[in-house]
Amino acid sequence: MTIAKHIDVILSKSSWIRKMFEEGARLKAIHGAGNVYDFSLGNPNLDPPEAFKTILKTLLDQETPGCHAYMANTGYPEVRKAVADYLCSEQDMSISAAEIIMTCGAAGGLNVILKALLDPGDEILTPTPHFVEYGFYVGNHGGVLKTVPTHPDFTLDIAAISHAITPKTKAVLINSPNNPTGQIYSGESLSALGNLLTEKGKSYGRTIYLMSDEPYRKVVYDGVTVPSVFACYPDSIMTTSYSKDISIPGERIGFIAVNPSATYKDQLLAAMALTNRILGFVNAPALMQRVIARMQGASVDIAAYARKRELLCNGLSESGYVFVKPPGTFYLFPRTPIADDVEFVRALQKELILVVPGSGFGGPGHFRIAFCVSDETIIKSLPGFKRVMDSYKS
Repeated sequence: MTIAKHIDVILSKSSWIRKMFEEGARLKAIHGAGNVYDFSLGNPNLDPPEAFKTILKTLLDQETPGCHAYMANTGYPEVRKAVADYLCSEQDMSISAAEIIMTCGAAGGLNVILKALLDPGDEILTPTPHFVEYGFYVGNHGGVLKTVPTHPDFTLDIAAISHAITPKTKAVLINSPNNPTGQIYSGESLSALGNLLTEKGKSYGRTIYLMSDEPYRKVVYDGVTVPSVFACYPDSIMTTSYSKDISIPGERIGFIAVNPSATYKDQLLAAMALTNRILGFVNAPALMQRVIARMQGASVDIAAYARKRELLCNGLSESGYVFVKPPGTFYLFPRTPIADDVEFVRALQKELILVVPGSGFGGPGHFRIAFCVSDETIIKSLPGFKRVMDSYKS
């Protein structure tokens, strides 16, 4: 065996998202891109706000000596301050630059946190359906990912989480708004979760952290507000990115914020500054840090995603699909009319519709549609969705 055994195992279970993305490239080469309806990857189709391009050009014109050099592993002080100042209103509490670490996106942020927290065999709990990479991230650092079911509408099942916590539990990892379901966990449920973690932490004589992965915080509809995890539990850590809200996933820029009330805040921050470096990130991209410092609170036109959500939900509902209408994200997670979601996804593929089986997210009997695509793609795909659903009704 040339490569590591655990990597060989991961390769054999390669992500369904990437599999469908690659299948999309193959089908587009055969049938033409306009005839393949690719809903496989959460790659925003909206351009970044015009301000992003303006600020980027301005910064390039104003380059100074050393502007592309190393900086502190935690990021530029002025950028961290800009992020903290914005978070004060978002999280409804006083947050300082010292509690911010700039990262290579939310994925980088999660790995930095996990590297800082986990000893071999420690457990991370996450509600399911969940983002497919979580198991890999936890495994990177010797941990074990344990999944916990949610209610049928994908809201938190506090009793199930309580039952799953053990002396090995190091953290609960939530993702709200959630990928793949679009569900947003309520403030009441997060407060109940915070109370549970306080109680269980005292019982086991250890701190159990609440990790919140929030790249979709601004992609919400119908006036919904995403509750603050910091307000619900002191030993909480949040990470996010600018990939979705300003459509720059390829630029790999995000941050970690530690709750100012965290019991071991100073140790956490010191550990994560170190792990940001030793994981090979070293520091977040210098140019992108300077750009986002000037774009706090900005986002793409979320109304465009709201329109796409309506087009898709109305069309699929008319064809008999059953789903929870997502209050956030640009994902829909309908039920499949048969138990085998992989078979159903393959049937859609015959109509040149590419989606991802729910079993890849720990949600069998469902499939994920990433509707961050053109309106035309949604509209032209609807007859194919209907034909496949009708074939299972007959």
